[in-house]
Amino acid sequence: MRTFRFKLYRSRRTRNLDRQVGIAASVWNRCVAVHRRYYALTGRYLHVNRLKTQITKMKRRKKFSHWNDLGSQAIQEIAERVDRGYKAFFRKDARRPPKFRSHRKFSSFTLKQAGWGFDGDRIRIGDSTYKYHKSRDVEGVPKTITVKRNTLNEWFIFVVCDDSGTEYETYPRTGKSAGFDFGLKTFLTVSDGRRIRSPEFLKSSLKKLRKASRNLSTKSKGSNNHRKAVADLARVHADIANRRDDWQWRLANELVREFDVLCFETLSIESMKRRWGRKVSDLAFPEFLQKVEWLCRKRGKTFVKVGRWEATSKTCSSCKCKYDALSLNERAWTCGGCGAVHDRDINAAKNIHESGHRLAEEGASVTALPCSP
Repeated sequence: MRTFRFKLYRSRRTRNLDRQVGIAASVWNRCVAVHRRYYALTGRYLHVNRLKTQITKMKRRKKFSHWNDLGSQAIQEIAERVDRGYKAFFRKDARRPPKFRSHRKFSSFTLKQAGWGFDGDRIRIGDSTYKYHKSRDVEGVPKTITVKRNTLNEWFIFVVCDDSGTEYETYPRTGKSAGFDFGLKTFLTVSDGRRIRSPEFLKSSLKKLRKASRNLSTKSKGSNNHRKAVADLARVHADIANRRDDWQWRLANELVREFDVLCFETLSIESMKRRWGRKVSDLAFPEFLQKVEWLCRKRGKTFVKVGRWEATSKTCSSCKCKYDALSLNERAWTCGGCGAVHDRDINAAKNIHESGHRLAEEGASVTALPCSP
């Protein structure tokens, strides 16, 4: 599956989308209320099919007749979304169950097989047609579209396509492979000794963020000035995210062009966030890994994940002797077995490269993700 994002042109017709998102928020809140009432009465979980039946009956009442302005499949998808939230909560994958959401903060709805259609640079959603920025052609068979509004009141459509039958242009084989070690001071350390530093876009924009936040804190909630200050703050965050995203895509393309096998180590990002917080979020390493993995699948390269429990930093890449007494402050150490002096990050990258290359050759490990040549 592949997702394409397009931006809708601003027009008066987008008011229709505002209304439909408001209806989607009402449906969401009603689904949550039905779930809570059912659990309070029976102490059991409400199956999604029974929830859909209940919501369909509600649409026939005069009080909820305006729900018919939103596509029936969008309403069913909201019920499924609430159901997934409750299942994740009961599995203890989520800390809390789905909660009530305000119309202002609810931002999207999804249409599946019906209720939409493309016509050149226009898209039909319900009974209205909207013009969008057609930056590229949609590749594959469109399956669903999601209409989403951001905090700047800009509208986007996300088209999910089945690209299983689509042939992409593969990058030429170079015969090179490498391991990459992620770090806080150096974004990536390559096994050949190179170091790639992140521009740290959040850190460089802290003054703008603090100024926008202070400006927002002085405004009265609900006023026009408060809404403008919220938009100003959201604009700064969007600029940071866009610049980081662009830099990561450029770097990912550069690495995938250069290497045939790319080996990375899995990390516990949530644990790192609890310790180093903003720094880890600014680097956005999980998002970068997703980009590299997707490009490898598309361009015919091999992406390998090495388990986090392998002692890549403490193991000598020359003689495989393990050095246990190694703290985070020690950036270089000497092997007691062979006497080799190692830079901590480069040594880890070499070990990641060796372990990942072995997994790629075995081909049977679930952490190896080979792509078609």
